[in-house]
This record gives sequence, C-alpha cells and structure tokens, in this order.
Amino acid sequence: MRNPSSFTYYLGLGTNLGDKEANLRTAVRLLEERVGKVTSLSAFHATEPWGFASDHTFLNAAAGLHTSQTPLEVLERTQEIERLMGRNHKSVNGVYADRVIDIDLLLCFAEDGRPVRINTEKLTLPHPLMRQREFVMKPLQEIIGPAPSSTSDTSVVRR
Repeated sequence: MRNPSSFTYYLGLGTNLGDKEANLRTAVRLLEERVGKVTSLSAFHATEPWGFASDHTFLNAAAGLHTSQTPLEVLERTQEIERLMGRNHKSVNGVYADRVIDIDLLLCFAEDGRPVRINTEKLTLPHPLMRQREFVMKPLQEIIGPAPSSTSDTSVVRR
C-alpha cells in the first residue's frame, strides 16, 4: 500500500480568553495559511468550561481541512499556531486551563477515504475524548453529519 498524498482532517477549535470570535477566525485564517485548505467550518458555539472551573465561557467550532501534510506535521503546525496566538502550554495530565486557542485533531482520512488511526505518545486519532465532549460533537456533526457509533468506527462518517 502506498502512502497517501493527501488527507482530510476534522479539527476542534476552542477559546475562552480575549475576543473569542476573533480568536477562532484568526485560527481558521492561520490554518489556511500554514496547513491546508479549510473546506468546512461549523457555526460558533458558546459553551461552559469542561474539566475545570473558570469564569470564562468558551466559544467552540469544528473545521474540515484538506492538505498533503501528515498527521504529525498537522499536529506540529497547529501547535505552532497555538503558540503564535499566545497559548503558552498544552493541558498536561488532564489539568485544563483557560486558553486563547486550542486546536485538536479529531479525525483524519486518507485520500481513499479510509480512516487514519494513530496511537502514539504525541497523537491519538481518532481523538480519544471527542465523544465525551458535546462542545466537540455538536459542531463536528454540523460539518460531517451524524457520528458513528464508536470512535473506532469512523468509516461511516460522511466527508
């Protein structure tokens, strides 16, 4: 089997500091500039913090993206975007904090439509916690349709 030359990604975006709508729009623009073509974008959803207490509500969205970059390259680029926008550190050991921007890789599909599965220290695809997070699933379903019955069954996701 040859390596795919392009991928379709679905990303979760969230912010709860500063001008939240501007943060999401800036992240989408930077994804276009540094990662690939943004093919779909959900509405922006106001949500309560998940996994930690904060006085700041979140604004969340999901985006579809097409690129030739590999999953680890996309992870590196999204982390660069987070740093560029002012995020100093990722959540560690399940300890979450307020953030200017958070970009999570949720799903990845090879050019032939097959789901890409990765389970490394740096990256797990499909995202292992996405089904537990309504703030992820609601925007994601806007752009891909109903979710499959399990995170391991991504073959029925519409692209």
